[in-house]
Amino acid sequence: MIFPKLGSRKSIVVYAATVVILTIIYSLIFIYLARVVDHQPEHADLITAIYWVISSMTTVGYGDVVLTSNVGKIFSVLVQISGVVMIFGLLFPLVITPWLERTIKITMPTQAPEDMTDHIIICGYNRLVETLIDELKDHGISFIIVEDDEHLIHELVEKHIPCIFGSASDEKVLENANIDTARIVIANDTDEENANIVLTAREFTDVEVIAIVEDASNAKYLKYAGASRVLSPKSLIGRFIGKKAVDPFVNRLTGATEFFEGVSIVEFPLYPKSQLIGNTLGTSAIRERTGANVVGIWKSGSLSFNPHAGDIIKDNSVLLAIGTTDQLSELKKLTR
Repeated sequence: MIFPKLGSRKSIVVYAATVVILTIIYSLIFIYLARVVDHQPEHADLITAIYWVISSMTTVGYGDVVLTSNVGKIFSVLVQISGVVMIFGLLFPLVITPWLERTIKITMPTQAPEDMTDHIIICGYNRLVETLIDELKDHGISFIIVEDDEHLIHELVEKHIPCIFGSASDEKVLENANIDTARIVIANDTDEENANIVLTAREFTDVEVIAIVEDASNAKYLKYAGASRVLSPKSLIGRFIGKKAVDPFVNRLTGATEFFEGVSIVEFPLYPKSQLIGNTLGTSAIRERTGANVVGIWKSGSLSFNPHAGDIIKDNSVLLAIGTTDQLSELKKLTR
């Protein structure tokens, strides 16, 4: 890059000054060439020169003012190339892109309401959290999501779900989430990041910290970091599958494995007359219709976690869902 990294305001000033200086220099050269080399005295004035320079630098080139000599043509190419560099090489990275980034970040929520107390801080957003949120809303428990993915934050804002943007392992972000008055902190990121979240939370308060672990072998390390409890979704699902293997005819709801209080994991086979068969997970709108979240699907004899919206539900598919008893009961109706 031609310019070193500067503050956004200084970058704009430097860019504007460079454009003005180049325009003046090119205009003076144009006047000289038009008068002395191309013998076009009618074009050898400042207004025409500035008009020609700007038209050439922006590659508009109306063609009404043209330098016809070889030297004039070479100069014209130089002006056009420098114009492309100034616009696409400098204007966008120095001015437009930083401005857009600041505009986006300004709209990002970064502070929990001051009156939010006795709440639950959920660090990381995924399908498991969607079901937990529904349960918290039903019980009137306040909560806030901490997420560092800008796309997810925009989705949460559109859904009017309380959230703040930032890394949950950052002390300032947890302060902005009102951790001092929180009831529980749930670390729901990667195992490594969860360890950082737990350590950071412990620097503030002795609030209960629940860590969601991906690899059960890392549970002890999260406890060493200071987690009050460590939950492993895969272990819970594994126990559910084991329970099914022991008793494959167990009732799908009464035999469910509880994940959180009031939230269970249940497996649903598809019956021949089910309205879901032939639809994708996205078009079937299971969450919108039932409130339950599909977190896994049996396909070709293997269990796939975090299925995609485009996955097709077939007559031999088996859905693995998480939700409350009422939500899962509604889903059960759709599978029959």
